[in-house]
Amino acid sequence: MNEQMRRACAMLGLSTLLWSGIGQAQMHHHHPASSDTTTHRRAKPVAHQHEGMTHEGMHGGMNMSGMDMGEMPMTGAYGPYPMSREASGTAWQPEAARHEGIHVMRGAWMAMLHGSADIVYDNQGRDGGDEKVFSDNMGMGMAQRPLGPGTLGLRAMLSLEPATIGKDGYPLLLQTGETANGRTPLIDRQHPHDLFMELAGSYSISSGNRSLFIYGGLPGEPALGPPAFMHRFSGINIPVAPITHHWLDSTHITFGVLTAGAVMDHIKVEVSAFRGREPDQDRWNIESPKLDSHAFRLSVNPTDHWALQLSYGRIHSPEQLEPDVNQDRTTASAIYDGTFGDTGRWEETVAWGRNRNRPGHILDAFTAEAAAALGERHTLFARVERVEKDELFLDPGARAGQGFQVGELTAGYRFDFWRRERLSTGIGLAGAVSQVPRELQDVYGNSPASVLVFLHAALR
Repeated sequence: MNEQMRRACAMLGLSTLLWSGIGQAQMHHHHPASSDTTTHRRAKPVAHQHEGMTHEGMHGGMNMSGMDMGEMPMTGAYGPYPMSREASGTAWQPEAARHEGIHVMRGAWMAMLHGSADIVYDNQGRDGGDEKVFSDNMGMGMAQRPLGPGTLGLRAMLSLEPATIGKDGYPLLLQTGETANGRTPLIDRQHPHDLFMELAGSYSISSGNRSLFIYGGLPGEPALGPPAFMHRFSGINIPVAPITHHWLDSTHITFGVLTAGAVMDHIKVEVSAFRGREPDQDRWNIESPKLDSHAFRLSVNPTDHWALQLSYGRIHSPEQLEPDVNQDRTTASAIYDGTFGDTGRWEETVAWGRNRNRPGHILDAFTAEAAAALGERHTLFARVERVEKDELFLDPGARAGQGFQVGELTAGYRFDFWRRERLSTGIGLAGAVSQVPRELQDVYGNSPASVLVFLHAALR
């Protein structure tokens, strides 16, 4: 199948998904949503709690830590706590965070469907800067049920970005990482995600407020870093990736992951073995698994509103074009999710990452991002980043391999003009200002500015 045919099929599939969501939103009987201000009640560890229960079409976008449906506890796949604590892979977010999407219970199975798509006009401002229209998108399904003494969990996440963005990615000043052709690295561009972002399963056994779990994925996400940016409310509203992505959460698509963990109430410890190599330029396939890297993560949720993590990973040969370079990555992050007024919600993430290349430089990155939902229709978002990069120039140039400290400030607003029970659609505008040192201004200019205009659709 040629590239044009793939793009056409992907756009048709994306349109079909959105229209089917609209049709469901118009025809489905309404179930009242639980209030965002519901007092958080900790889920009790009830064995086989979903057996024989049926509730189809449970309303999405609810705070799963506070349920009104007969006080039926809905625990996570990895332990006896509210499922709202779970984010991407095995990472934790605050329990106060919401799981947007469609929630369904049928017999012993509980399933959730999440999905979002943006159609973006991207104009990256600098002398000779690039522009592009593209769509970033993802759909995710999760299901779990009691099995024997524990809980079986299944997860799948897919994206049509190999077609709706294309191999060469989209313009994003100061972004680096991965390749479009297997010969040259992507610079000032963000790569598309793979078609298969996660195909994973898990099994957990709980006793009281403790549990043990195993998780495996091809692909999957190891225990390294905070939740991936498209799974954080503070990050998903921004229609482009952070330029600190490869310092914090770039391992969220890893072809071969095995994780074992233990939960003790508000504390979780994990260890992962995984393939260190990042995805190659062929975004449509499943690559061969290998367990040549490892990671450790400590997560602490001291209250319903906070999620803290500290992690370390030794990554074998992450970059295809630098196979002899290994990397030690250390990350730390804090996420706060809170409310204001009757319907307001905001979330903030602060994260730091360090890549120690062996051989090579020690490079640090810092990001702070926040989003605020003002009622149901208005969303404000912002992100500030500072990162040291040594991949902005290619050989044989004099600046190739040199480290430079760069930054970016992004802020914007989205108005959801059309909302139904299952689907919301909005339009947004964002601006970004890039910060470069004086010695790079001959290439990037002085504080180049970029503009993003986008349409947004999401299951809710």
